[in-house]
Amino acid sequence: MTSALSISHSAQAKDDTPVLLLSEAEVKTCIDLRQLLDALAGGFKALSGGKIVSPARPQLDVPQAGYSLAMPAWMAGMHLTVKIVNVFEGNIAKGIPSHLATIHLFDPQTGMPVCIMDGTYITAVRTSGSAVLSVRELARRDARVVTVVGAGVQASQHLHLLPLVRDFDEIRVVSKEFADAHALAAQHPGVVAVSDIEAAVRSSDVVCLATHSYEPVISADWVRPGTHVSSVGVAPPGGELPVDLIRRASLFVETSEAFAPTPVGSCELAGLDPQTGTELGEMLLGLRPGRISADQVTVYKAMGVAMEDMVAADLAYREAVRRGVGHVVAL
Repeated sequence: MTSALSISHSAQAKDDTPVLLLSEAEVKTCIDLRQLLDALAGGFKALSGGKIVSPARPQLDVPQAGYSLAMPAWMAGMHLTVKIVNVFEGNIAKGIPSHLATIHLFDPQTGMPVCIMDGTYITAVRTSGSAVLSVRELARRDARVVTVVGAGVQASQHLHLLPLVRDFDEIRVVSKEFADAHALAAQHPGVVAVSDIEAAVRSSDVVCLATHSYEPVISADWVRPGTHVSSVGVAPPGGELPVDLIRRASLFVETSEAFAPTPVGSCELAGLDPQTGTELGEMLLGLRPGRISADQVTVYKAMGVAMEDMVAADLAYREAVRRGVGHVVAL
């Protein structure tokens, strides 16, 4: 028999709940890139320190079209955060981004919705942000030349972030089509487009891979001692990062889940012992070493984790509230 008390609880009305809506353009204005790098560093420390709850992300597949992922995360002091990201490669031919996302924030005390924001820009900037954070922490202090491989969204975000972590003498961009590299470089003062990828890599202190290539875009033999290489491209079953480079370098990852099967893990790391990789947070906490010599080759492989969305969304939300940006609707 149902009690009167349970009927009373189930019949309680929620009433209208004010929820802040933030568009992609509004989110862009609310994220300071220097603050993002520091927030990501703190997030990686919390992640490796066991302070973040981030369950496995379920995937919904749409045959011959794409897939949808739910990426939840939470830690004390933050909102419950869930990103829904849809990856539909066919969108590119339609003039639509291949990665589309929204991020949802909820009050951790009540579960009530607080904010819904576009997550497309955050997905791009937090991914490139983690790679550039690896440059900040692992590249040689005297690194002067960087080459970005790719000419898409991720490459563009790298070009915004790289000048924040080193005083580079030269920032280059190279792509499969030189015209694409030239067009991207033209949008960033001081960036130069180059056509010879091998010569560019051989003379670089930092190499940032940001492509959607199903096979390695550089050769391990081109990477000179002391170079830092980052990779954010995700394109199984192959991938942009040469496996033989991984085997001779010091490897750094977001979490040990990078060694899991795709889509959670990286196809380039398949079959490797997770102990061969150091979590970025472990290095930042001083639990495991980072760069230990000038000749050491370091590699950072990113897959994207929900913690990155959480800290980026938190920055955007707090700044939006401070400045009165966005629109409040009743749900």
